[in-house]
Amino acid sequence: MIPITAEIRNAVLSIKAAILKSQARAAQMINHEQLSLYYGIGRYVSEHSRKGYWGTGAIDTISRQLKAELPGLKGFSAENIKLMRRFYEAWKELEVNSVVPSTEIAEVEPLSLPNKSVVPSTELQPTELEAEPIYQLRLTNDETFPVTAFLNISFSHHVAIFRYAEQYDERKYYIQLAYQQRLKVDDLEEIIKAKTYDHRQALPNNFFKAIPDKALALHTLQMFKDSYLLDYINVEDIDVSDPIDVDEKVIESKIVMNIKNFIMTFGRSFTYKGHQVHYDKLGHDHWIDLLFFNRELQSLVVVELKKGQFKPSYLGQLAAYLHVLDDEEKLPEENPSVGIILCKKADKAYVEYVLQDYLKPMGVATYQQMQNRLRELLPPEEDMKRLIEE
Repeated sequence: MIPITAEIRNAVLSIKAAILKSQARAAQMINHEQLSLYYGIGRYVSEHSRKGYWGTGAIDTISRQLKAELPGLKGFSAENIKLMRRFYEAWKELEVNSVVPSTEIAEVEPLSLPNKSVVPSTELQPTELEAEPIYQLRLTNDETFPVTAFLNISFSHHVAIFRYAEQYDERKYYIQLAYQQRLKVDDLEEIIKAKTYDHRQALPNNFFKAIPDKALALHTLQMFKDSYLLDYINVEDIDVSDPIDVDEKVIESKIVMNIKNFIMTFGRSFTYKGHQVHYDKLGHDHWIDLLFFNRELQSLVVVELKKGQFKPSYLGQLAAYLHVLDDEEKLPEENPSVGIILCKKADKAYVEYVLQDYLKPMGVATYQQMQNRLRELLPPEEDMKRLIEE
């Protein structure tokens, strides 16, 4: 047996990567085909059962007959067939926009079923469903429909969504959330029941990926807002030539001077521990802008202030601070530290995209100062002049 050289190891890694990639594609295609089949069956059952073509108990009889003719068949109980019908009915309005393809039904010879009084054989035409694959979706009117997410979550996820989420936009939201956060079905159900959609304006974050306890991740999400009004900070009162030149330390000093107001802005569960908190790790200095402890989350919370537009580099700095805190400060019974970047502007979609590569729980919120808030509330300058002249 020859030793494992670097070349052999590289070959193993290359082949292993190819195998895993192929397996992932195969699993993806299986999921696409399954959703296509369930949607087609759901359509067929809906069209025949909802319009009274079939008698009472037809679906139970169909399920029993399928099991008799296909021994070992799983997933086609009467309850599951009804769920397929609900799956189709949850999304059938999309067919108008060619989001979900139509299913061609090829008629075959009628087959007499045992209970003719329940399901007349003249009305029930057993069929072979020849469905255009659902993964060939082509969106027209609804450009926001999460096609990739729709196709890559399991049927069980879809069931949880149409069971507990009623509105169209709400269902789209949970489809995307389940896909992005790789949620388990039980966790998804809890998230839907907690009305997370109603809190969807929360700050962009990676909490569901970085916090294994999904209930805690949800609680963390609900603890923060996507934007804060620091109305007790007026940059015009700060002695600088241009308010734009106000840096983080100036804003930080104003927050520290008004720390009670700042805590009230964030929530009563926050306890202030300090600003410019210093940690020396392996000879490197770390200065945390603002450090809090949250009683409800039982975790330390870092708030890093940035005066301008969000930058991806901020996340690396914040992740390092959280790592140091968890090593140096966090008690064994406490939850991992949480980090928040508080900046002037942030592209939410971009922030969420970049955040997914980080393992520490972090979010990005924006803030407004009194001057900017007043500018939003006041009419445009030309309108003001016109009103004065009148």
